Amino acid sequence: MGKVAAKIKVMPNSPDVDLDALEEQLGESLPEGAKINGVEREEVAFGLVALYPTVIVPDGSGGTEAVEETFSAVDEVESVSVENVGRI
Repeated sequence: MGKVAAKIKVMPNSPDVDLDALEEQLGESLPEGAKINGVEREEVAFGLVALYPTVIVPDGSGGTEAVEETFSAVDEVESVSVENVGRI
């Protein structure tokens, strides 16, 4: 079974969110077999900054759904969306 790299957009629910702490919480929330391979930040508007972690997951049934669900359950996360997916 191969692996898939997914770039996921994570929007915090406020510009006041500590992005370093949020990034750490995302890493701790990952399901088994998944890992973060770098995180980019992009200013969206009015001081709001989106996180773009690149997550490596096994290429199996469900794909990135488990990661999306765990990221969505993290406090201070407004929304989660997959931006890009590719096999590695």
